[in-house]
Amino acid sequence: MSRIGKQPIPIPGKVSVTIEGQQVTVKGPKGELTRILPAGVIIRQEDNTVYVDREDDSRLCRSRHGLCRTLVANMVEGVSSGYQKRLEIQGVGYRAQVQGAKLNMSLGYSHPVVFDPPEGIQFAVENNTNVVVSGIDKEVVGNIAAKIRAARPPEPYKGKGVRYAGENIRRKAGKAGKK
Repeated sequence: MSRIGKQPIPIPGKVSVTIEGQQVTVKGPKGELTRILPAGVIIRQEDNTVYVDREDDSRLCRSRHGLCRTLVANMVEGVSSGYQKRLEIQGVGYRAQVQGAKLNMSLGYSHPVVFDPPEGIQFAVENNTNVVVSGIDKEVVGNIAAKIRAARPPEPYKGKGVRYAGENIRRKAGKAGKK
């Protein structure tokens, strides 16, 4: 039995969960999320708790058990409190700003790098170098943060680029110099 999959998912007071077959809809104060879960799992709700069980002990059902439980738990947490990823920009002349809903960054290229937020995602910039990506869907927040980081990943010599807050970059020594 999956250690993660067998854990019940408590539902906070302001959150409602609707289950129709394999489709799970979660509504809360921050918004609404809907997801169709793969076959092989059974979702049931009792009082203020959601349980995820598997249909049988086949390899496919066992592998999806913990995944589906985590997906539903992330949906419940997202609509109740939301998610955010923080990124730091390091480098001379590297900066970011929010123009309307778009994120406009200067990362040392000959052109600015502009990101349009998908539905449900907000950008915030603190001190021109700290970017906050926030939203209710954990998967989308993580993907957008990864795309922003990929625009200029940190390089190993000086550490210039976009990194996650608290990310440790392995540094290289560089040239030793002439003898």
